[in-house]
Amino acid sequence: MSADSRQHPPGDHGHPHGPDGGHGHDHDHDHDHPRGARGLFLSIFKPHSHDSADSIDDALESNNAGIRAVKISLIALGLTAVAQLLVVLATGSVALLADTIHNFSDALTAVPLWIAFVLARRKPTRRYTYGYGRAEDLAGLFVVAMITLSAILAGYESVRRLIDQQPITHVWIVFAAGLIGFAGNELVAVYRIRVGRQIGSAALVADGLHARTDGFTSLAVALGAIGVMLGFPLADPIVGVVITIAILAVLKGAVVEVFRRLMDGVDPKVVAAAEQALADSPGVAEVRRLRMRWDGHRLTAEADITVDPALTLPAARAIAHAAEHRVLDTVPKLVVADVHAYPVPEPAHAH
Repeated sequence: MSADSRQHPPGDHGHPHGPDGGHGHDHDHDHDHPRGARGLFLSIFKPHSHDSADSIDDALESNNAGIRAVKISLIALGLTAVAQLLVVLATGSVALLADTIHNFSDALTAVPLWIAFVLARRKPTRRYTYGYGRAEDLAGLFVVAMITLSAILAGYESVRRLIDQQPITHVWIVFAAGLIGFAGNELVAVYRIRVGRQIGSAALVADGLHARTDGFTSLAVALGAIGVMLGFPLADPIVGVVITIAILAVLKGAVVEVFRRLMDGVDPKVVAAAEQALADSPGVAEVRRLRMRWDGHRLTAEADITVDPALTLPAARAIAHAAEHRVLDTVPKLVVADVHAYPVPEPAHAH
């Protein structure tokens, strides 16, 4: 590498960069996904795949996918709550009213996520130079708070009913409405979690887990009704305690995922894959440093590599540029990579 290249500012490789200042890259996949009603049906019931080809790497497309998931789940939860409300109005069942109000309020947790995905579309500014992707993680905190509230309310109601037993009226109606609530919430949970993992959104996954906890609450209503029909009225609060424990387990997973994102945590396997891709790139002598972080549901990376000091500046730039392409092609959901090339340090001489 020539002498002037050693004074070259890090990162100034003359490479084309994406709209956020990093190296942009689109991944091409050779498979198609079903669209329309069939595509929606499959997206709800098809299990999550860890194949990197299933990831959505384009930032705009992933934002649109997140907004679409929020809209569909908001409508689904709204219809579920309306169905339960009609049962309440027809039967006057007070036992079901609390669960119905709960489902209405929880459907609105999609609103902060919707706002976050819309904000992520905005370009970086002089104040927010990285853009607005982290708004998604703030929405995740709100979702975690709502799951916590669900656990507290479910536990409180269960303990209260153990101490002060109350008869359940319209048992069959309550049972049917509880199943409606469980089915609606679980379908939304599966859909949100699948899309969230597909686009790399911890907040959307957490909101899917939130819908699952609401489904557990509705299931508790149905199971309690079965216990009453079998002549065991304490079944309702006992099942409620069990459901509360299940919600706490879901809460733990959501808290870990969201707070890891806030602390810029990345799966060590993903870091290892990126490091290996850089090391295997032609002309790279060593990967000196690699840093990766999530910006909402987009993964970014910065790396320092060493190259032969005898190379010219254009040759060093070409190696760094090729390394960027290689790591972007290798790591799913990685949309920005900035690689800096440095000469191999000369060995120290003994005196």
